[in-house]
Amino acid sequence: MQSDTGFPRADAENDFLRARRKQVLSRLAAWLRREPDDVNIMLPFDEVVGALGRTGERRLGSQVIRLDSIVGSMDRTRDFDRRFRPTSGRLRERWERLARAQRRGEPIPPIEVYRVGDLHFVSDGHHRVSVAIALGQDTIEAYVTEVRTKISADGIRFRGDLIVKNDRRLFLERVPLSGHARAAMVLSDPWQYTILSETVEAWGFRLMQDESKFLNRTEIAARFYAEEFEPVVSMLRQAGLIGDRTEAEAYLAVSEQRYRLMRTHRWDDDVIAKLRKG
Repeated sequence: MQSDTGFPRADAENDFLRARRKQVLSRLAAWLRREPDDVNIMLPFDEVVGALGRTGERRLGSQVIRLDSIVGSMDRTRDFDRRFRPTSGRLRERWERLARAQRRGEPIPPIEVYRVGDLHFVSDGHHRVSVAIALGQDTIEAYVTEVRTKISADGIRFRGDLIVKNDRRLFLERVPLSGHARAAMVLSDPWQYTILSETVEAWGFRLMQDESKFLNRTEIAARFYAEEFEPVVSMLRQAGLIGDRTEAEAYLAVSEQRYRLMRTHRWDDDVIAKLRKG
């Protein structure tokens, strides 16, 4: 709780002015640091779920959740910033009314949120969240609806991260891996997921030609990982060609180099030696 003068109305007014000042200073600091535009923008629920691929939902009832897990909104992305500080004075009257009620100890109804992974998105109660954060609280009571998605929400911090998530989801639809194989395909550049999916599909086409039989996407994905990706990554690791990249990034990089240098799809000691030099 912020400093209390004993006069709830005056304290609530100060709470709002303090929150607005922090929001303005945060925008200024982000501009001076040349940070991306989405650093202080609240995550939009529809875009997050669209990128991850919604598969279903279930109601979990009333729970106490951490305020710092609330990162977005269903529809109020312009009224508050990422830390639920008001972005204008338009909200002042209602905001201060809630702040006075909290300072007086009056009961506050639970908010309503949707949960995606460990992230929460407010559907009702934006002002209550904003006031709670401004008053220094750590948790809040909420009615929670959990949303299940095709891929994990892990790693989402900013709106720009959704591009990578969306392309990863599309990649896994084209290359339906599971378990450890699925976890190994991690790329930081979203466009690389498209390149990798094309690489797997081309590899699968050559495999079907060699074996003169049709294979579905799941079969090709499993065989690509077991017969191409895993052995090649093992060779690259022994040759010191992975570096600080992920295994998938290293595979793509040297695969492209291999073909550019030697016009071949094979892997052997001569190819590795040439890659190490080139």
